[in-house]
Amino acid sequence: MESVKKTKEYEIVKKRSGRYAVRDAKRNWVHGDEKVKILLAEKLIKAPVPKQEEPEPAPEASADEASSGAADEAAAAEAPAEDTPADDPSTKESSE
Repeated sequence: MESVKKTKEYEIVKKRSGRYAVRDAKRNWVHGDEKVKILLAEKLIKAPVPKQEEPEPAPEASADEASSGAADEAAAAEAPAEDTPADDPSTKESSE
């Protein structure tokens, strides 16, 4: 681990994975919100932007999925008919 910054209160180290770890003055690891506050103050990470809840058009989306699902099923039903050619050599042998 590479030491990024040392102060009297804490030490910030960078792991090989690229993530940061924080130790306090007593050499105990700092976790959770405390760690996030320290890393944000040092501008080593960006604050996560909360997602805005948008009302999802659930009825329309499910109707579109259902119609496309029905189309997929219809295409699948037609596919085996195309796989069996009318000029199958096994049928010619039995008719001769």
